[in-house]
Amino acid sequence: MATPSQRTNTWILDEWYDQAVAGTQGAYTGSGYLFSWGIGSDGRLGQNNTTQYSSPTQVPGSWGAGVKLAFSSGYYGKYTMAIKTDGTLWGWGSNQNGALMNNENGNPARKSSPVQIPGTTYAEVATSNAATAVIKTDGTFWIAGHDSNGNLGLGHNQSRSSPTQLPGTTWTDVSGGNSAWLARKSDGTLWSWGDNGSGNLGHNNKTNYSSPRQIPGTTWSGKIYMNTNKSMAIKTDGTLWSWGNGDSGNLGLNNHTEYSSPKQVGTDSNWNSISNRRQSVPNAGSNWLATKTDGTLWAWGGQGDFGTLGLNGPVNNPGNRSSPTQVGTDTNWSLTHDHYCDSFGANAVKTDGTFWVWGGNDDGKLGFNTPSNTRYSSPTQLPGTWVQGFVTYGGCMGVKPG
Repeated sequence: MATPSQRTNTWILDEWYDQAVAGTQGAYTGSGYLFSWGIGSDGRLGQNNTTQYSSPTQVPGSWGAGVKLAFSSGYYGKYTMAIKTDGTLWGWGSNQNGALMNNENGNPARKSSPVQIPGTTYAEVATSNAATAVIKTDGTFWIAGHDSNGNLGLGHNQSRSSPTQLPGTTWTDVSGGNSAWLARKSDGTLWSWGDNGSGNLGHNNKTNYSSPRQIPGTTWSGKIYMNTNKSMAIKTDGTLWSWGNGDSGNLGLNNHTEYSSPKQVGTDSNWNSISNRRQSVPNAGSNWLATKTDGTLWAWGGQGDFGTLGLNGPVNNPGNRSSPTQVGTDTNWSLTHDHYCDSFGANAVKTDGTFWVWGGNDDGKLGFNTPSNTRYSSPTQLPGTWVQGFVTYGGCMGVKPG
């Protein structure tokens, strides 16, 4: 067992997971190594090339086991943003409309290896269709990239290639949809703006807003998630709420109905974390993953042709679920960080450091170095010990302990 002084920089893995389960892992500053695999076009894997990899390949540098990643798979570009545990911000991939926040834009400005954005006090990062939002440790909110339907929240439709501040200094969390945002302040209020074509902003209408507008209530202190044209959030009491487009039953409300204001998902009050995957190819569906405080993993929405719900159903069979359905019986699933699932696959890490993937293996994205047409309809373990796992658009990323 490491001493308290050793825990500052060299925690052993079990100690980190003890803290992760307790929800107090944020102070961990130990090293961690980032790996990527799958489609390499636009330089999105950060490997200084556009090569496709079918097994985990290390991204140069030490990123910290608590690195925070955000991915964009929008029409205007595929790119990655990351915050290291030292508070520095990095970006790579397509740079359409300046989404990498480095005061450049366009395909000639794309980066195939990580490039640092000035500053050292970044705390949260999220992406929308082709824009990036970051929150600094002082609670200020900064945004850049493509602006449509008021996506940047600056009261106009003018794209920016360098970070521009939104009003306020009490922002704590943010999540991006297609061309819209969901964000929370420290007082538990929830705010949204941008494209509202499916009522995904939660204001009981379909009006677009070009500046932040509050969703009623002050108890939105749990995890928040917006993706494409739908939103979900966990309240202080552990209840789960959803709104927006209900295709494939992905709102978890036991129907396929569209709602423009928050509706409670079931009656449980022990929800812990949530994640959604984008629907960007035919027959892929759109679904959610979520964990409860008891460590169980749940899925609902579109199964598509790829088995992406992880429920061991047949592939090439939609098998949609319109309400949360438990994935297996294990009770040690951990979605302590922002997990992202794309049109083909999904993943999650357990508290024992094992990394599990499922769905379609197109372009080698599941990391097994197997034929691309291989599909897994239930969680299958990827070798090694891992701290975090992420699915990007057309690929995966994972973090191993240093």
